[in-house]
Amino acid sequence: MKYFITLLLLLFIFSCDKKQETTIQQEDTKPLLSVEHEFSAVKGIDPVFVKEVEEWKELNAVGDFLERFKKASPKEVLSNALELKGLVESLKDSIKPALFTISSFDARINIFYNETLRLADMTTIPAIQASEVNLQTEKILEAFSAVNAKINTILSKKRFEDEIDVDVKFIGLDSTKMDSVSRKSIKENFDSRKTDKGGLNFKTNQ
Repeated sequence: MKYFITLLLLLFIFSCDKKQETTIQQEDTKPLLSVEHEFSAVKGIDPVFVKEVEEWKELNAVGDFLERFKKASPKEVLSNALELKGLVESLKDSIKPALFTISSFDARINIFYNETLRLADMTTIPAIQASEVNLQTEKILEAFSAVNAKINTILSKKRFEDEIDVDVKFIGLDSTKMDSVSRKSIKENFDSRKTDKGGLNFKTNQ
């Protein structure tokens, strides 16, 4: 009987210690969730291409919403997580401009959406750590920067093709790795050869 009572006392003491430890951890976590954190800046659409996507409402809505995440506490981020997930889902399902209906762009959007899902899931975790929320927020901002970077690349390639008026795939060029000086030089070279030879037999984008 004494052994049984002793065992019960030990279990009771252990249980109390565990509860006290959990309470202390939760008290330490709560203040950190309210501390503001300055996050990395999002890479935006290049100013020369802004007009090209100004009618894409879903994309612009997400960009405007993420302005709230420039400097925010983990608690504020979590309070906006579900709304952000909804906006990104609308972007994913939106009718995209024809230029962006390619698998490589869809992949960037899907990665971005998955990161917002993970943040939304964090709202259901009672003892979530501030550091975990901050890290996931950075991943979301990085994923959206990748989406914008892809938009810039696609529009840059289109502008280059329009400028030189030939199919760059046909002549084996990677337009995404060329600067404006290179593009200007190629265009001048083509114009010169057209003048000398009375035109080139390149496949055009008519």
